[in-house]
Amino acid sequence: MQENHKTKLVLFDLDGTLVDTSPDFILSLNNVLAKNNRKPIKESLIRRHVSDGSAKLTEIGFNLTRNHSLFDGYRKELLDEYKNNLTTSSKIFDGIKELLDFLKSNEISFGIVTNKPLEYAVPVIKNFMELDNCKVLVCPDHVNKIKPDPEGILQACSKLSIDPSETIYIGDHPKDLEAGIRAGTKTIGCRYGYSLTDCNVFDGADLVDSAQEIISLIQ
Repeated sequence: MQENHKTKLVLFDLDGTLVDTSPDFILSLNNVLAKNNRKPIKESLIRRHVSDGSAKLTEIGFNLTRNHSLFDGYRKELLDEYKNNLTTSSKIFDGIKELLDFLKSNEISFGIVTNKPLEYAVPVIKNFMELDNCKVLVCPDHVNKIKPDPEGILQACSKLSIDPSETIYIGDHPKDLEAGIRAGTKTIGCRYGYSLTDCNVFDGADLVDSAQEIISLIQ
């Protein structure tokens, strides 16, 4: 990361970056599978696809394509079940509290740009006092195009009157990194999340294995 880069704003993805929501997706999907006399699937497989959204989880859980006549019904069942389990076992990732404390002590604002719909994102965020100082939240409800389109990131920067060049975007999925790079922010990928591995290489993005490493990059 460039040494002369002055950071005024850090924007985060939510699932797999700030909050480990995978336990509640695992619980919800396997509950729905059980209700429909289907076998549970491996936790590791569900976790790997949490950042891909409910449609992908429905696909792998029920082994259906999205144009199947039963797909929409199963997806709705999953979303309804997930709403009942939004904050059952989810937790802030290790090091996030320290990272947010660092941002606060250095007068750097933070916000969230997520592909998680507003009705699910807000209860999760409100469940964690560590996220109380979030200055802006952009969900699919607020944009025409979701990530990897940069619209949400650019909207968050605009709302806070901060230039993207003075912003860092942090996420755990290739589409997060693409969105950050296209928006013109400094971009960080979290391998501690769900979708990035040691094999991923992104021109224009730094990759970290822990939230603590992000502090060093900002410094």
